[in-house]
Amino acid sequence: MDLSREIMLEILSRLSIKSIFYCKTVCKLWYSLLTSDPLFVDMYHKRSSSNFPSLLLSVNGFKHFFVELKAINSQPLTRTIALSPMFHLPSPGMILIGSCNGFVCFLKGWNYGLVHSLYISNPLLSEYYKVKMPKREKKICGAYAFCFSEASGQYKVLRLGYGKFDGRLKATELEVCTLGVDEKWRYVGEVPEPLWRSFSNANINGFVHWMNSEKNDSIYSFNSLTEEVKSLLAPRGLRPPSYNLTLAELGNCLCLCDSNNSEYIDIWWMKEYGIAESWTKTRILKDTIQPNIRSDRFIPISTWKDGEILMQQDRGMQVVSYNPKEKKFTKVKVYFGYAATRYIPSFYSLKTVIGESSHVSYTHPKIDIV
Repeated sequence: MDLSREIMLEILSRLSIKSIFYCKTVCKLWYSLLTSDPLFVDMYHKRSSSNFPSLLLSVNGFKHFFVELKAINSQPLTRTIALSPMFHLPSPGMILIGSCNGFVCFLKGWNYGLVHSLYISNPLLSEYYKVKMPKREKKICGAYAFCFSEASGQYKVLRLGYGKFDGRLKATELEVCTLGVDEKWRYVGEVPEPLWRSFSNANINGFVHWMNSEKNDSIYSFNSLTEEVKSLLAPRGLRPPSYNLTLAELGNCLCLCDSNNSEYIDIWWMKEYGIAESWTKTRILKDTIQPNIRSDRFIPISTWKDGEILMQQDRGMQVVSYNPKEKKFTKVKVYFGYAATRYIPSFYSLKTVIGESSHVSYTHPKIDIV
């Protein structure tokens, strides 16, 4: 307790999330530092992506858990820390849309229906905000994306408006809502061609990406700063249709993964964003994956220390980590899940997104120690 405030915060900001919650109960001073000191929030945010890799696990798409992966005895990713029941969501039965800087976007209700709700939440603080929707939907909306522009500091929700095209339901136009700035959904243009598929989780520097499920020659991007849609050339020589390919963000690079072969996984890296000539392929052999799941598809989630790549079994509960130096897979102990999404935890309040004067709701009452 004789340490300075700065040194205390430097130590506390390096802890796992679960340890931080325990530390809140030690004494009034630590509680104050961990709940209301802006220096702690800034310190933790700067190193949160490198502290421990964190995942959101979804069960059947509606039930969500948060886990941190922790190394033991210098062996990476050999243990998970489940943050339950400290991880609180606004409502049960929600669909995960995306995550940016610790804030998570959820959809409540059936996205193809006329009645559904959107929530922005910081589950670590039990905070949530219900996004205002039009009083009456004129068209069916089938897909949403959540994005952040570092240049503008703004968070936006993007949605595809679906309509009939050649007798089939396809996405035809784009609308945007800027959180904390306006409460209206604005039309920003039509998609380059009608789509079957929704957005991917590949958000790079404020760009949201997707592909046409019937083609594999182009990747489309939405610039959350300029609100423009552009196309990028996909790597040449791709064989599968795009519904067998996965867009991902790895190490702040746009990546395209083909994991349909039972013996290897191909990951294409766009080393220079927007430059088609910068696509580089990495072929990863599956020979060190445990035999009973080797033939399954594995989808990249995120990169870890020393360039290790976390991958999730497609629609399964197994997570593995690939070490490119040793060219070896390691089984990662996770609890259970249907889909895994990269998550960077943060202790910033939702008011930094929607404004200090806006109303923030809480899934659990705030408790003050007096």
